[in-house]
Amino acid sequence: MRTARHLPLALLGAVLALTACGAQEDTGSGADAPAAGDGAFPVTVTDALGEVTIEEAPERIVSLSASHTEMLFAIGAGDQVEAVDEHSDHPEEAPTTELSGFEPSVEAISEYDPDLVLLARSAEATAEQLEAVGVPVLVFDAATELEDTYEQIRLLGEVTGRAEAAQTEAERVRTEFDAIVEEVNEQVGDTELTFYQELDDTSYSATSATFVGQIYASFGLVNIADAADDGSAGGYPQLSQEYIVEEDPDMIFLSYGDESTVEDLAGRPAFDTVTAVENDAVYLLDADIASRWGPRVVEFADVVGQAVIENAGD
Repeated sequence: MRTARHLPLALLGAVLALTACGAQEDTGSGADAPAAGDGAFPVTVTDALGEVTIEEAPERIVSLSASHTEMLFAIGAGDQVEAVDEHSDHPEEAPTTELSGFEPSVEAISEYDPDLVLLARSAEATAEQLEAVGVPVLVFDAATELEDTYEQIRLLGEVTGRAEAAQTEAERVRTEFDAIVEEVNEQVGDTELTFYQELDDTSYSATSATFVGQIYASFGLVNIADAADDGSAGGYPQLSQEYIVEEDPDMIFLSYGDESTVEDLAGRPAFDTVTAVENDAVYLLDADIASRWGPRVVEFADVVGQAVIENAGD
């Protein structure tokens, strides 16, 4: 068995060619200021905790959510981002800090003098503390479906004064994602391919009820984790090695580790009998792309689509 395949973005290239007349992603600092009329302030939006009013277009945003950092840069608001959390490593222009998004420090955040802070729902306790010292905060739930991605992109456009750019970006992501799925489905038709995505070295997986699971479901794939979910793990059941072998998935996706992880998987007891291993259909994913729900969901769809095409005829 050769090492895991890092699939070329062939489908994505074709889709980009088809949509080249659409809006281009603006990734950087130095982006033009919001155009006049592109969102009047104050603006009131609804986040995970309720209504929030932003009085003026923010100029010093602290984003403690990697998915939302990517969204901000994608809509051209990168020059408004003052600091991000330690895991916000994309795009390269994102300002590097040691701020924690999991256990935010109000004192550390305040050093950046923010006029808007973005938090994940898991850190919502920090929101009240920041608001108590006069810092506006937006709290976001993790996306559970693709529509959440589009809605959150648009919301960030409203609060940054870049509503028009955000609408364009949301439609770009939607259009390119749908085009990839349509192209793959046209090539392979109905398929009953099964798959398993491994999230870590303890064999946790994700069902079709999760955001990542819905990406696979878009291609008509059968998720072996679904039948193992008893509802107690929130869509992320831990599978036994015996169960995986018995279910015999056609494809395996690893969203952690490196090439050695693929070799280790192939060497597990009885895994040499698994179809995915026999057919060299074990794929090493970019862990960030496979776990975030920002604009790069298009790249994730492209990787899955390429895998479907490769295995549909087997």
